[in-house]
Amino acid sequence: MQTISVINTIIVPRGMESIAEKVREEYVLYFSQQAGFVSSTFYQAINREDDGAIKYINTVVWESYEHYQEVVNIGFTNQDGRNLDGKKVLGKGFPEPIKVSPGQYVVLAHTE
Repeated sequence: MQTISVINTIIVPRGMESIAEKVREEYVLYFSQQAGFVSSTFYQAINREDDGAIKYINTVVWESYEHYQEVVNIGFTNQDGRNLDGKKVLGKGFPEPIKVSPGQYVVLAHTE
């Protein structure tokens, strides 16, 4: 079984950092209680954007794509991204004007 990494780029306007960090913390708490959750890592850019916004990267690793789909389930197919638990998934739980670009990836190569 191949793990899947869900990698979200999050662009947060100046002054909304604590809100974004709190929302991410709530997501990870929820995800960590689901079957197939492996780990999560949260990154913050060293430098701000020209408009003062800051970029974050959040990764969540799942044991398989099937485990990920079990958690996201109907979030793929409804406007607000709510899954069967009522949790907004696919980055839709972040308030505007925070921008989230979600993606799902598998590892092709890794070097240590």
